[in-house]
Amino acid sequence: MTAPSQPQTSGKVVIRNVGLMLSGRLGAPILDADTVVIEDGRIAAVGRQRDCDLEHADIKIDARGTALAPGLIDSHVHPVVGDWTPRQNQLNWIDSTLHGGVTTLISAGEVHFPGRPRDVLGVKALAITAQRSFAAFRPAGVKVLAGAPVLEQGMVEADFAELAAAGVRLLGEVGLGSVKGGAEARQMVAWARKHGLQSTIHTGGPSIPGSGLIDKDVVLEADADVIGHINGGHTALPYADVCELCERSARALEIVHNGNERIGVLTARHARELGCADRLILGTDGPAGSGVQPLGILRLIALLASMAEIPAEEVFCYATGNTARQRGLDCGEIAVGRAADLVFLDRAQHTAGRDLLESVRLGDIPGVGLVLIDGVPRCGRSRNTPPATQIPVVEEGTR
Repeated sequence: MTAPSQPQTSGKVVIRNVGLMLSGRLGAPILDADTVVIEDGRIAAVGRQRDCDLEHADIKIDARGTALAPGLIDSHVHPVVGDWTPRQNQLNWIDSTLHGGVTTLISAGEVHFPGRPRDVLGVKALAITAQRSFAAFRPAGVKVLAGAPVLEQGMVEADFAELAAAGVRLLGEVGLGSVKGGAEARQMVAWARKHGLQSTIHTGGPSIPGSGLIDKDVVLEADADVIGHINGGHTALPYADVCELCERSARALEIVHNGNERIGVLTARHARELGCADRLILGTDGPAGSGVQPLGILRLIALLASMAEIPAEEVFCYATGNTARQRGLDCGEIAVGRAADLVFLDRAQHTAGRDLLESVRLGDIPGVGLVLIDGVPRCGRSRNTPPATQIPVVEEGTR
């Protein structure tokens, strides 16, 4: 199955015989439905087969009792150019991530770009180039939201207005550039927010040359929209400081694969105890020194479900609907009007779990059988996950 690099029109797609439908929405993470109808890349109907219009489909998909979930969203990646990363000199890392069920990647800064510019003009030029490049080219069909300038000293409000006018909607991790103080960062974050740019702040010890410790006081003073890798990237703050961030800030709490796993588990538990699980979002923070993690989001889901003892269907929401809401995206939920970015999952062959959710609760990652982006099939059985027990069947429609 080919994976086109440009957006395509799906026409009408009918998905039937879904065994478990995960909504991506906290409060109602499992839907009482077995059928989804897609029209031109968007979900047109969700319900029982008898109640849906199945006629004149361009594509029919028999889910064969497998689970259907929103496509996973990686809230924290560091892309560079196309499907290549110099961090590990690896090609096709985004295509591999697609095979991990991820349909959207969100840049936390193109910081691995060789010779990354540090002057204000260069910072803006790189961000605009990345935004335009990934908007025009989707590696393996994956949606990459890129163009995230790293804050450097000397930036003024007019720079953020110029970036916004050019289509840039993100800031790279605060703290990876020369701006590291809380007061200075707070002013720039406020300018960015005023002009519609969402911000993320580095949390914890240094990760790359030029970065440094960003402690809880800086995080709280800067007041970025997303507390990036609250469990460290890689080195975490003391757990008491992490608890204080959860309690004193109202911003998104991002747990990443490349962070401290113990702090990630404890953070998820604490957020639930505080009644703010809706603020939890997931990322990988890759590519990084630890490599490329195409199954990083699935592994995080299994980690939190098994070690934090959170219902697996809820943890899937952290990687889908929670992130979509915090990031202002039109995907992340199986609901009418949403982008039809979907992943078919089943329990891995020979897992001890009797079904998908139990297998994840036991710490096993599921098998990916099919991924759709905007209703278009992008990959079939994953080459990276363990083989799924069942996989969907894609058929030509009647049109």
